[in-house]
Amino acid sequence: MKSILNYDLSTRRWLLIIMLLAVVLRIGASFYLGNELLTPQQTRVWDQVSYNALALSILDGRGYSFDRYWYPFTQANTPTAHWSFVYPLYLAGIYALTGFVPLVARVVQAVISGVLCAWLLFRLGRRLFGEPVGLLAAAAGAVYLYFIYHDAALMTESFFILGVLAMLDLSLEIAGHEQLSKSQWLVLGAVMGITALLRQSILLWLPFHFAWLVWACRRNPSLRWWQPALSLAVMVILILPWTVRNYLVYSAFLPLNSNAGYALYAANHPNHGIHFDQDYVAPLPDDLKNQGLNEAQWNTALTRRGLEFILTDPQRYALLSLSRVGIFFNFWFSPESSTLSNQMRLLSFGVYLPFFLIGLVRSLPERRRASLIYLFAVVYSLMHILTWASIRYRLPVDAAMMPFAALAVFEIYRWARSLLNKQARAAREIPSS
Repeated sequence: MKSILNYDLSTRRWLLIIMLLAVVLRIGASFYLGNELLTPQQTRVWDQVSYNALALSILDGRGYSFDRYWYPFTQANTPTAHWSFVYPLYLAGIYALTGFVPLVARVVQAVISGVLCAWLLFRLGRRLFGEPVGLLAAAAGAVYLYFIYHDAALMTESFFILGVLAMLDLSLEIAGHEQLSKSQWLVLGAVMGITALLRQSILLWLPFHFAWLVWACRRNPSLRWWQPALSLAVMVILILPWTVRNYLVYSAFLPLNSNAGYALYAANHPNHGIHFDQDYVAPLPDDLKNQGLNEAQWNTALTRRGLEFILTDPQRYALLSLSRVGIFFNFWFSPESSTLSNQMRLLSFGVYLPFFLIGLVRSLPERRRASLIYLFAVVYSLMHILTWASIRYRLPVDAAMMPFAALAVFEIYRWARSLLNKQARAAREIPSS
């Protein structure tokens, strides 16, 4: 990966300014959220309560467990696999050094995310459309309100987005190299594994990712069959200890987390009708409650029940999924939302959406190079539209689209400058009286 020191002085200066701006804004958001976890401005990030509880449990020597019954089916003082295994370790590490001070964890995360998000967006934009677009992409991500807010929230979003951007950037780097090296595939596999440990939903995307990578490298004479397999092996090695842990705990095969079954079940519950409600907490089936199921068994049973909902009434499922499109891409004012939520929605995605679309159109001459981002945006969006739609689940797509917004701004700037130059030349050619 090319160091920032390898770029010219002007590029380094601008990139450092953008990084500093990103960090300052995120630290400001961290102090705004503060040490409290259940405040009115944090209604959409209450998962941080669970991650904090798990971090404190780890520090107390109780591992991944809660001291009381926990949503959606975890019994008190029993091992859980419902939440990301990695993120509580981050919080536990911070709290081990500082005590239970969530603000410190927010600030550390703000610094890491501010620097790395700007760096990765610069690399991605530069790789796709050139250095000026790379700097604009970094700047666009630095001031994006959704990123600023979620980089201060104690949940997986921040680091997960970094993992997604790193995967995309590394894959474009591999696809553009004439001589493929083992180290590239090793690093890609490590990034994929860590990203999956942050949120296992990325595993549904990876077959498409590997397929694109093999297709993009198909004419490269240095491509060997074992190179993508090497990435896959590294990813499996990172995930395998947690799979073994789950087997020892539940005596059943559970690759990572036990949340996929409940998500499929709750997202398609008949009580939604044909209008998805992202805040609806679907009740557990009465016939399963008294069977003494562990989390792996709950995951299997609820996956089966969710598929039954879909297959029993596919027309309702289609209409329900259609209703999730509006939730996933929501940018308009909603009377039931808080003032903060409405402001973030309108001033982030609402403002950026036209630039995303213009950039997509303007990128068509470079569509082969940008095809990985097209594919990711479509597949990852469909994954959530067909299951559980939420604005925060769209944020990795927003991040991947930042180079396109930057391209739109760059093209508008070039057009405006060309127009002004033509007007200036025309003015000079008018004969004086």
